[in-house]
This record gives sequence, C-alpha cells and structure tokens, in this order.
Amino acid sequence: MRHTSPGRLQLLLVILLVLTTLTGLVAGLAARSATVGTADLRDRAQPLMVEAETVYSALADADSTAAQAFITGGLEPPALTRHYDEKLTAVATALTSAARRVPADSAAAGAIREINTGLGDYMALVATARALNRQGKPVGAAYLSTASQLNRNALQPQAQLLLSAARREAEVGYNNARSAGWLVLLVPLVVLLMAALVWTQVHLSRSTRRTFNVPLLVASALTLLVAVTCSVIFVHQWVRLADADRDGSGPVEALAEMRITVLRERSNEALTLAARAGHGDLEDEFTRMAGGLAFDARRLDDVRGLMATAESQHAAYLALHQRIRELDDGGDYEGAVRMAVGDETTKAFKEVTTTLGAAVADRAAAFDADVRSAGRGLGVLTVLGPLLAIGIGMSAAIGLRARLEEYR
Repeated sequence: MRHTSPGRLQLLLVILLVLTTLTGLVAGLAARSATVGTADLRDRAQPLMVEAETVYSALADADSTAAQAFITGGLEPPALTRHYDEKLTAVATALTSAARRVPADSAAAGAIREINTGLGDYMALVATARALNRQGKPVGAAYLSTASQLNRNALQPQAQLLLSAARREAEVGYNNARSAGWLVLLVPLVVLLMAALVWTQVHLSRSTRRTFNVPLLVASALTLLVAVTCSVIFVHQWVRLADADRDGSGPVEALAEMRITVLRERSNEALTLAARAGHGDLEDEFTRMAGGLAFDARRLDDVRGLMATAESQHAAYLALHQRIRELDDGGDYEGAVRMAVGDETTKAFKEVTTTLGAAVADRAAAFDADVRSAGRGLGVLTVLGPLLAIGIGMSAAIGLRARLEEYR
C-alpha cells in the first residue's frame, strides 16, 4: 500500500499524528514536571534550608546568651533570660516544621531527633548552672561549660548536618525543577515533527504541482509556535533557577555560617570570663574565627552594602572585645564583665548580627522572587502544549485528507 500515492499519504498522516501526539504529551509532561519541581523547591526545599539555618543560629545564639547571663552573677537580667527563652522556642518551632518536610528515615530526620533529645539535656544543664550561680557557687561555671560543650559539640554539629541535608534537598529540587529528562525527549520530537511537516509539504508540492497546502502550513506554524513557546518558557525557567541558586540559596548558606561564627565569638568571650582563667583556648578560637570571616566574598556581591556595614560593625565589636581582654588580663575582672555585658558592647554586637540577619532575609527574598518567576508560564504550557499538538494534528489530517479525497 505504501508504494501507491494514497498509501504513502496515509503513511505520512500516521507518522504526523504519532509525532504530534508524542510531542503534545511530552510537552505537557515536561511542563507539569517543571511546575511540580519548581513548586517543591519553593514550598519545601528552600523553607527547609531556612528552618535549618534558624535551628543552627538559634542554638548558637542561646549558647551565647546563656553565657552572657551567667557572668552577670546572681539573678540574670530579664532581657537576657527572655532572649534565651525566645531562641530555644525558635529552635523547637523550626524543628517541628522541618520534621514535616523530610522523610522519617533520612539523615535530616535523624539530626532533628538528636537535637530534640539533646535540647532537654542542654536546658537542664543551663538551669543548674544558673541556680548554682545565684547561690554564689563556683561549680556553676563547670555546669555552664558542660552545657556549652553539649551545644557546640553535639547540637550544633547536628544542626549543621541538617543544614547540609537541606542544601542537598535544594540541589535535588533544582534538578527536578529543570525537567532535563523530559526536555531531552521534547527537543528531538519537535525537530522531527517540523522536519516531517516540511518533507510532507515538499512531497505534496512535487506530486500535485501545488505550491502550498494551507492546513499543513498552519500545522507548521503551530509547531513553530510550540517550539518558540517551549524555548522561551524553559529557557526563562532555567535562567531564573540559576539566579535563585547563585543569588539566593548559596548566599543564605554562607551568611548563616557567618552569623553563627559571630555568635560563637560572643559566646567564647563570655565563657572565657565565666571560667575566670584569663586568656585560654576559647580566646584563641575567637581570634581564629574573627580572622576567618570574609565579608567581601564574591558570592555576597548582591548584598555588598550590607556586608560593608557588617564588616565595619564587626571591627567595632572586635575593638571593644580587645578592651575587655585587656581589662581581664590586667586583673580587672569585674570591669571586664561590666564592659562585656554593658550597653556599648551589647549594642555593637547586636548591630553585627542584625545586619547579617537582614542580609539573610534579603537573599531569601531574592530566592523566592527568582523561583516564583521561574514558575511563570509552566502551568499554562501544561495545557497549551497538548492543545497546540491537537491543533497540529487536526491541521495535518485536514491537509492530507483533502489530497486523499482526490484519489476516490
């Protein structure tokens, strides 16, 4: 049958309808997969990273606040007590939310369970240290040191593991959102469909001596529209996803580590004073951490103004810290404590963490804007792709059936 003119036309019609069906189906599935992947990245992966960062920084903040409250002696200042309680509440809230976003058997879920278990022990140790400190018993410093070690050596590493797991989830989310597998199928299908339509029109032009077949021209135009629409939407999506990774989730992770480092500096300062041992390992760690901060990292160019402000504020805090160490090392322990918990040092330190927090919020907002932009048009393409394919198939069928009718 394919050796006759009608047979060849019928075969061409079948080929065009098969290619059209596959193209429409794959276009819809590619758009649907990209829509689901982008939504998952926006609604699960990135919020998980923010929650992990909250857990990590709040644990470091609670440790720093507990140490500052301790060195004041006697009854802790209400503001510090309130801040400590708020940070532990933030940890519990973020852990509860994060637990709903991760598989129960994942490493992230294990980290959440470890933090939940250790958090109660940490709070008990801090409470004991406070009670002993109010009674003027030096052993309270030992309980505070144990609590801090638990926070730093057990809880914070688990929080860091959770943050790393959240980062991996975000990377998986980026890959899923790009729908590369479906696009690998879609591109050759569109090319084959267009080639088949062009070849069919050339064949008809030669065999019928007619220059144009209007329905097939319409089918070709619709195929071109599919190609252009898919290209525009998917290229836009990939570009915006790359922007979200480069300008959003990457900087958020870097800024989180930076803020945690600053919080640990403050904690080391207070713990060194609480130990009443002068310059020690914690002060050496303070110096290493302070020297390792890079406020001018290239990945933070989008918040360059905030980074310049944070660097200046951090330098001001380091100058005050140096004066605290000079007082303590010079034998004026009480003066060192007064300066460490005084308004000037507290204000200088808070300015640094506030600026870094604003930078985190800025980059998180940039991520959200980029991902929302990446999702634009995908929902429409999920429906439009198959509809255009139906239009292509109908036009091709009309164009070829008109020629087939001539053989009857």
